[in-house]
Amino acid sequence: MSDHRTLLLAVDLDGDGAHPAAWRVTGRPPGDVLTAAALRAAVGAAEAAGFTLATFADAPVPPSRGLDAAGRLEAGTRAAFAAPLTDRIGLAPTLHVTTTEPFHLATQLASLDHASRGRAGWVVGAAHDSDDLATIGASALSDDAARREAADVVDVARRLWDSWQDDAVIRDVATGRYLDPGRVHHVSFTGAAFSVTGPLITPRPPQGQVVVLAPAELEIDAHADIVLVGEPDADALTRRAERARNHGVLAFAEVEVVLDADEPGGRRLADLDQATPWPDSGRLRYAGPASGLVELLRSLAPVVDGVRLHPAALAADLPVLADQVLPALAAAGLYRAPEPGATLRSTLGLPRPLNTFAP
Repeated sequence: MSDHRTLLLAVDLDGDGAHPAAWRVTGRPPGDVLTAAALRAAVGAAEAAGFTLATFADAPVPPSRGLDAAGRLEAGTRAAFAAPLTDRIGLAPTLHVTTTEPFHLATQLASLDHASRGRAGWVVGAAHDSDDLATIGASALSDDAARREAADVVDVARRLWDSWQDDAVIRDVATGRYLDPGRVHHVSFTGAAFSVTGPLITPRPPQGQVVVLAPAELEIDAHADIVLVGEPDADALTRRAERARNHGVLAFAEVEVVLDADEPGGRRLADLDQATPWPDSGRLRYAGPASGLVELLRSLAPVVDGVRLHPAALAADLPVLADQVLPALAAAGLYRAPEPGATLRSTLGLPRPLNTFAP
């Protein structure tokens, strides 16, 4: 577990920002696809600022069908694009268990861990309404069924990542053998809604297991490494974070931010909401000066292991976070940036798991 005197800091880098009208801050046309240059700039700024982890939100259908609808590449592709451009920040795409074959999902995440040299994470998505599942020709799932499927997919992904022992790749030139078949193991898994037969087609990830981040509402704490807690007030957040930590996992608070930039944060939020109201996500939401956010994060430090920030508009809020918030936390001893070349598990203070098949 992390030292409770410090915080681990993640930032979500989806599109132009968390607010549906964030594109108005950039001046780009509505619905314009986020460019490679914009993604490169956002990830580079987040890493230079010293964030522990960057996440990439995603959904089977666009977040809006109106003026604010934005096209985007799927999150796994965005994270893979960012991997060779970075050397210390973790990269965690949202991949949905309900719309992606579990075997392919596990392979994609293992490949991301190899490409990033051990900095991959996975935000578990479980979109399951009729519009979401119509994208794969399936029917809507109940909340309970979606939770069961999420737990099953995390379980089988972990087994598939272990299906290659760490020393399975031998590259024996003399015999022409690439791997030792005795160190690659068969996986046969049957869940409530699917079955998978392994082994994986990709060697074991550098971290052993990709870091799994699960939204608290999925209630799969025991299957995760980090639980993302979105509660609207500090008391509820404290209670839910304590439940997660009782499972031996890290708890991250979800906080949406609109900071004083060219205008006060409250006024910026009102202007954005006048264009398109920001739906209530059930998360903590802060609007105001950087100093106020620093105090909020300071108050959360005894309660959670980390915080995932959702900037309303990356173009306006990310520079303030980089120039004012993170330096203030570091000066107070509440935050430490990751080291170049460190794995995400190392930065988070999580051990590298032993392979379940290893003797």
